[in-house]
Amino acid sequence: MNVLVIGSGGREHALAWKIAQSPLVEKVYGAPGNPGIDNLEKGICVSVAADDFDMLAAYIDAQNIGLTVVGPEDPLAKGVVDALSAQGMRVFGPTAAAAQLEASKSFAKDFMTRHTIPTADYGVFDDADEAVAYLRKVGAPVVIKADGLAAGKGVTVAGDLPQAEAAVRAAMENHVFGDAGNRVVIEERLVGEEASILAFCDGTTFMPLASSQDHKPAYDNDKGPNTGGMGAYSPAPVVTKPVMEQISRDILAPCVAGMAKEGMPYKGILYAGLIVTDDGPKVIEFNARFGDPETQAILPRMTTDIVPLFLACCDGKLEQQKIEYSDWPCVTVVMASGGYPGAYKKGMPIEGIDAAEALGDVVVFQAGVKQERGDLYTAGGRVLNVTAMAPDLPAAIEKAYEAVKRIHFDGAHYRTDIGEKALRRG
Repeated sequence: MNVLVIGSGGREHALAWKIAQSPLVEKVYGAPGNPGIDNLEKGICVSVAADDFDMLAAYIDAQNIGLTVVGPEDPLAKGVVDALSAQGMRVFGPTAAAAQLEASKSFAKDFMTRHTIPTADYGVFDDADEAVAYLRKVGAPVVIKADGLAAGKGVTVAGDLPQAEAAVRAAMENHVFGDAGNRVVIEERLVGEEASILAFCDGTTFMPLASSQDHKPAYDNDKGPNTGGMGAYSPAPVVTKPVMEQISRDILAPCVAGMAKEGMPYKGILYAGLIVTDDGPKVIEFNARFGDPETQAILPRMTTDIVPLFLACCDGKLEQQKIEYSDWPCVTVVMASGGYPGAYKKGMPIEGIDAAEALGDVVVFQAGVKQERGDLYTAGGRVLNVTAMAPDLPAAIEKAYEAVKRIHFDGAHYRTDIGEKALRRG
């Protein structure tokens, strides 16, 4: 079987890397992909944009591709699954209607209210003055979210009212997130530890993956602006067995059942971003695809062939599957361009990836990278996901950072505290 992975980031490199390990797979195509995918033994990249549905369909047909896996949220929200499925192609991912769980924060919050899924109290606003009036009523701290897709950067955790009002004005009047900020969701700030739970879904059945924890803020100790994610580890000790049972019972099950009941059966990966509070786990957000960088920390631990899982979700047969993992934890550290998530330079030479991987049990997933005449250069904000496994978490953290130290590009920035919350739990 030939498989196509849509997207070009570190998540897509990790997906292609895992898919290429399957004995069922002959070739893994990336559209548009990245050098990491292109340099896989089975990898081939093609210059087709993730949202060019006609070209994607033509390429799938021409290359006899039996499975397409969609990485990013934008093509999902625009209906890539609908477009390709209508031509009889097997695609892993939710329809545009189901992807509203991520594409519209207000849709997701209202959906959770309808189905009694635990989440933060909130208000939805299309007018900046009304939003500010609500802020003055509820006070701070508070969370301001752009309603639409903003590449993981449309969230402001405001500690005081001036910061909260500025965030509302920036989104709704200055349009710093484009049309995504025309509507905002204002939420209470939940207190607790964050965790990510991803689950395979086939429309009626769900199967959670191993737990993980992302690190959104740009700097150590969760300081600075939110990013697409600066690193992750798996498993997350905050997700104990009782907490996981609560997540399955109170969040995943009613979500999958509710989507089916409302005529939007959910197939693909359902991502629940959670805060584990003193009152139990509550949903911060749903995403409609694999998390980035959580995927890079989970897939290396997965010992199960992932391709049958994709096929089972597409075909409504997930209950026949199971997933097994290595006992070794995994840590991934994002090496970003200096200035990210703000302005940053591109075109910096990258050196040392081979030296990092020579440590053993290390894989460097490429994200914002381009290749010219065999050499690698920076081409995005999040450049590399330096990923390591070891028998215990302290050793995995140590190995990941030893690998980071072997890689060099001008202006490289990374957090130095990925995994420390888990260490504090003992």
